[in-house]
Amino acid sequence: MTAVDDPVQAPPQPPRRRPNPLLALLRNSWRQLTSMRTALILLFLLAVAAIPGSVLPQRGVNPEDVNGYFRENPELAPVLDRIGAFEVFGSVWFSAIYLLLFTSLVGCIVPRLRDHVRALRAVPPAAPKRMDRLPQHALLTVPDADAATIAAVLRGRRWRVRVSGNEVSAEKGYLKETGNLLFHFSLIAVLVGVALGSWYGWHGNRLLVAGAENAFCNNRQQFSEARLGPQVDEADLPRFCLTLTDFQARFLPSGQPEYYNAKVDVEEFGRAARSAEFSVNSPLRLDGANVYLLGHGYAPIIRYTDRFGQSQTAPVPFLTKDGMLTSEGIAAFPDANVDPATGERKPDLQVAFEGLYLPTAPDAPPFTRSEHPDERNPAVLLIAYRGNLGLDAGIPGSVYELDQRQVRNGQLKQVGEGKLLKLGEKWTLDDGTTVEFLGTEPYITLSVRYDPGSTMMLVSCAVLLIGLMGSLFGRRRRVWFRVLPAGTTGGPSGAGGLPADPPAASTTGGSSLVEAGGLPRTEYPGFAAEFAELVTEVEGRQGPGDAGDRAEEAEGAD
Repeated sequence: MTAVDDPVQAPPQPPRRRPNPLLALLRNSWRQLTSMRTALILLFLLAVAAIPGSVLPQRGVNPEDVNGYFRENPELAPVLDRIGAFEVFGSVWFSAIYLLLFTSLVGCIVPRLRDHVRALRAVPPAAPKRMDRLPQHALLTVPDADAATIAAVLRGRRWRVRVSGNEVSAEKGYLKETGNLLFHFSLIAVLVGVALGSWYGWHGNRLLVAGAENAFCNNRQQFSEARLGPQVDEADLPRFCLTLTDFQARFLPSGQPEYYNAKVDVEEFGRAARSAEFSVNSPLRLDGANVYLLGHGYAPIIRYTDRFGQSQTAPVPFLTKDGMLTSEGIAAFPDANVDPATGERKPDLQVAFEGLYLPTAPDAPPFTRSEHPDERNPAVLLIAYRGNLGLDAGIPGSVYELDQRQVRNGQLKQVGEGKLLKLGEKWTLDDGTTVEFLGTEPYITLSVRYDPGSTMMLVSCAVLLIGLMGSLFGRRRRVWFRVLPAGTTGGPSGAGGLPADPPAASTTGGSSLVEAGGLPRTEYPGFAAEFAELVTEVEGRQGPGDAGDRAEEAEGAD
């Protein structure tokens, strides 16, 4: 009986492990996010998202313009406000694009940096066997040619050189990728600078009228509008006070501003008081803050004398509404008509004047617009109101316009018709009270800011431009030279007798045949001319003595 061996059974294969779908989704999402295409799309979206911040007024820069936009566009403005169009750079959607771009750039650049460092540390690759297939190829006759001499010529032209036997490999143009990485790292640094300014910076706006009684001290309560970063407390604000002492402005005949200059008295904590000047393009730099001049206007000085003969005088800043500094505002006197005998104040006898100030009033009506921003013929058009101003109710309101609810419900009534007052003129109302236009005081609109990331952003932008230049003008290319043995007629193997692996070059006297090839790694129209010039320099080198010196230099460089 013949025994039959059992066939060899293959070992059982372990079951294939199914990939985790969540991990696969996260991995694919990360790959998509960190691709260069996604980074470019996010950069484009960030630029598009910044357009509303440049076109529409922003609360952080000029809240008065935002209020004016609401008055001019009562239906559109609330819709834009709900999507953050007046606070673009602090909105959720802008921050989301910003963070995604930051993450994408980091994910793109870190692998590229690793690869670039490896390329910088690596030696140029060996010469290909068939140089005649390269875009640039030449055969040249060189007296007493040797690889070390050719390497010295290439090093003199700042090529990275590798010598291997009778072959010379050289590469150049790493500046392109270096500039590219420098550009992207600088872009990340710009984003970091913006983030530092957002988290640790602060800013506030203030309208400052000339005069010691209107001095401004740096605290949040005295700002018209202020925003502190999440990491900034009110106690961190630097302590200083400013008093506007003088303001000068020059205008062209067309009314276009030519020159603004403000003079202020500065008192900083722990330092002696001093005077300083600043203008639109030259901010006032203090310890811990910069003060920028945004604009200016006029504050008409209105004196009201009530029925008891008590006078109140106040410079009232009017907000400009056009380039000719036509301004509008209100002069409110809530404490007017207080009986001096009893000290009783009747709320329904409060007085306010709605006004339109014209620095250069026209000679004939209508008096609706100034003809020039200089005070050549100053006049103020006043409309009187008497009644309850609604200030005692504790409801917040604007100091630049009347509470229209009080007008609509009859609590505040207009008194007579409007009156145009020139400088020094007086208007007597129906109850014997008077109002007088005494002149004006200049005021300036200030933006007080501290941005710890501004220096980083400035340096990063400069480095960004340098990196961009290197990325645009750098050209990666390679050249190879092979010294052929004596007696070789040239040409590739099988087409002239050139062996695939030629032996070392002869060191005896006479001329040697050198094969050269070149390959541009990127689009480079001028590479053919550069290659021809390099070949000419190698072919036209000096005699044996000079060649020996160059060989010694090349060995020393190795």
